[in-house]
Amino acid sequence: MGVVTSLQVAELAGVSQSAVSRVFTPGASASAKTVEKVKRAAAELGYRPNMMARAMITGKSRIIGLVVAYLDNQFYPLALERLSNALQAKGYHILVFTASNDNDHVARVLQELIDYQVEGIITASVGMSSALTERCADAGIPVVMFNRGQDGAHISSVTSANREGGAKVAEFLLSCGHQNIAHIGGWQGSSTGRDRQLGFSNRLEVAGITPRIVDGMYDREVARAATLDLMDRRSPPDAIFVGNDHMAFAVMDCLRGELGLSVPDDVAVVGYDDVPMASWAAYSLTTMRQPLNRMVDATVDRLMTKIEDKSAPDRAIEIESALIQRQSSRQPKGHDQ
Repeated sequence: MGVVTSLQVAELAGVSQSAVSRVFTPGASASAKTVEKVKRAAAELGYRPNMMARAMITGKSRIIGLVVAYLDNQFYPLALERLSNALQAKGYHILVFTASNDNDHVARVLQELIDYQVEGIITASVGMSSALTERCADAGIPVVMFNRGQDGAHISSVTSANREGGAKVAEFLLSCGHQNIAHIGGWQGSSTGRDRQLGFSNRLEVAGITPRIVDGMYDREVARAATLDLMDRRSPPDAIFVGNDHMAFAVMDCLRGELGLSVPDDVAVVGYDDVPMASWAAYSLTTMRQPLNRMVDATVDRLMTKIEDKSAPDRAIEIESALIQRQSSRQPKGHDQ
């Protein structure tokens, strides 16, 4: 039968070829009557628009690249789902790539996205060097970093207010009467890990407490090993703030399953993200809730702004998060029982 063309659809529908193009172009204008006739004819003929051909003609691929460092953390599949849905609602198609936080690997992935002629890129927890930022800028492709900032880089980013979040956890643990506090942080090569740790430790130091800090690398096994080490010391902590929920689950499993300790009676645990598993009865994890929907909306809005106006200024957006108290922590002193 061969490939069905837009001209054949136009002839069957009794409209112009440009009308067929408008019907299948997101955001283009066409009357309801024209849309109905064209879609009926397209269904009868089995027509599918050639998106690559359209991209060559219009210079617009309607494709957004999503690059994520890893999917083990339950926060990122959820974030990618919502980012994808939000972008598809605006008429864009999605290409998802994974890339480690190695500059060479990230560079290869970005070059592949550039070759696909994507209109924009969102990086989720992936670092961007100045050289990579400039490469995307030279290609005319705007980039927005999601859940990660980049010091000294001219690039837009959307994160929760991580320093403030770390300070809120410290304030909460102090209100519960804890004095012997540890922090298993996120990877210190990331702005999120550094900022959460800085906000946390600064607030404790104001209260005269210096927390024991270990880099958990956002890795479950590293967090487990750090827990064993902390609890084997002469004066083990009675509270641990963990840099994300993904590691916090490993910490709780280790405390209860391997060491036979009670959470929170022996050790309180607080995480960061509030992924769905945090509310499960098996964990009931006290955690900072990242405002995911607001972060997604801000990321997509910023990217659309940059696509429409390449000269629009870059912005670093921080969104306030809230502490969600559950059963992995004690009640603050004086709290009504």
